[in-house]
Amino acid sequence: MANILGQYPIVIGVDSFGDVTRGSDGELLSQPRSIHSLVREGVVAEESGLDFFGLGEHHVEEMPLSAPDIVLAAIAAQTSRMRLGSAVTVLSSDDPVRVFQRYATLDAVSQGRAEVILGRGSSKESFPLFGFDLEDYDRLFEEKLELFSRLRSEKPVTWSGTTRPALDGLEVFPRTTAGALPTWIGVGGNPASVVRAAQYGFPLMLAVIGGNPARFAKLSELYRQATAEAGFGELPIGLHSTGHVAATDEQAIEEYWPTYETFQLEARYERGFPPITRKFYEKEIAVGSLYVGSPETVARRIVRSMKALGVNRFDLKYGLGPMPNDVLLENIRLFGTEVAPRVREALGRS
Repeated sequence: MANILGQYPIVIGVDSFGDVTRGSDGELLSQPRSIHSLVREGVVAEESGLDFFGLGEHHVEEMPLSAPDIVLAAIAAQTSRMRLGSAVTVLSSDDPVRVFQRYATLDAVSQGRAEVILGRGSSKESFPLFGFDLEDYDRLFEEKLELFSRLRSEKPVTWSGTTRPALDGLEVFPRTTAGALPTWIGVGGNPASVVRAAQYGFPLMLAVIGGNPARFAKLSELYRQATAEAGFGELPIGLHSTGHVAATDEQAIEEYWPTYETFQLEARYERGFPPITRKFYEKEIAVGSLYVGSPETVARRIVRSMKALGVNRFDLKYGLGPMPNDVLLENIRLFGTEVAPRVREALGRS
């Protein structure tokens, strides 16, 4: 069993991908109304005591959240404590200078509460949209991550590569509150990505969206070994997984199943996988990476996963497909007021 990093506090947050949602009448909301509803969700997250609210970049009809930083800025204007960030930003198909500038601006608007989670992009719709070839998938991320790491120094940058024009001693503004934009690397199960994050000294966010999360413990250990070899010592590690909280286990399972089934059917059809079943769903809840249930059930499973992986942060990706807004808000409220305190108490740190 891995040890949770002793020098870092426990962080509990929520993420959304900006799924189109339903109103109280059950009708689908428009894309503008669905995006606008995220502002209220962010405010409720802070009111409920959560530490972080993240928005993930997507470019498709059912998840039209293509500019998360703008929504996060709106949330920043109505909150004062909670950290705000991406979950994730697809750096490979974006420009590192503009990503830094956008989140440094969010840092200013939020008075130092911004952070960014960078990823290669498990959803690849942004690549053709912005004119990038998927054959350059790895090179795009590696070069742009190198440039982004230099931009964080907030000093004149000289850099050249093959994926964007060179910089010759140029400064990039605005400056951030702390002098370095907090930056995480989001990874799936790729060991090379884990080592890359460690070599740059960036905290690691493990996206575990299926199967027993304990199998990712080896990646946590690999990351610790790599950060030590790179001379960075211990750095934070987080876990991102999907889930849904309701008053009882039965209610949560029934509320989440219809959209989970639809989402999985579509995704698996595109990838040529067999259809999803209710049995598979319930197994993922029992022993996999679906944190669905009452506050007691979800808290217990989060504690077990955090201990197994040795992480100090957990972000719940709430909502999936067109769920009703009032259900999502209650999920956030329960997660913040009932799940998070249980997790903090069980782990003995705040």
